[in-house]
Amino acid sequence: MKIILATTSSYRQEAFKSLNLDFTSEGSDVEEYFDGRPESPEDLVKELSKLKAEAVREKHTQGIVIGFDSVGYFKEEVLEKPKSRKEAYDRLKALSGNNHQFYTGIFMINLGSGKTLSRAVKTEVHMRALGDKEINKYLDEDLNFRTYALGYDPLGNYSSSFVKRIEGSYNNLIRGIPLEEIVEMLHEIGFSW
Repeated sequence: MKIILATTSSYRQEAFKSLNLDFTSEGSDVEEYFDGRPESPEDLVKELSKLKAEAVREKHTQGIVIGFDSVGYFKEEVLEKPKSRKEAYDRLKALSGNNHQFYTGIFMINLGSGKTLSRAVKTEVHMRALGDKEINKYLDEDLNFRTYALGYDPLGNYSSSFVKRIEGSYNNLIRGIPLEEIVEMLHEIGFSW
């Protein structure tokens, strides 16, 4: 049975390869900002992952489509990709020495049976205290900081030293794809191994 990931994220694709399952990957071109968007991070990632999976579903008749979306959450505020260096700097300064959460929504559709599953996975992140110079060092060195939901990359670059510890899914935080949840959902939705 074919698996189609509704994502262009290289981190998610690379992580999914470790499962040794055949899959393809394609973008969904879903508009993520719309009136009536859910305010809670859990509801938001579930809604956006559903919209992305449903957009990709339109192009296929067989297989399992999996949509994803990730956001951070800190002090009652949803954190998404920073739009500027200043926003990224201010965010890292605020997160410094504090805890924040990272949510990933997963929406799975079995095109054969029509069955769908929706989940949200939360990882609690404990960040060490960061100095101004090291925040600037990171932002100078990683020109992709605008592509990360949290505004930093917990896997690579200098920012891999920012996280002291986590509670929850390692794969969720590091790659934006909680593989342990994906495998359980694939079993539940009828994927034949």
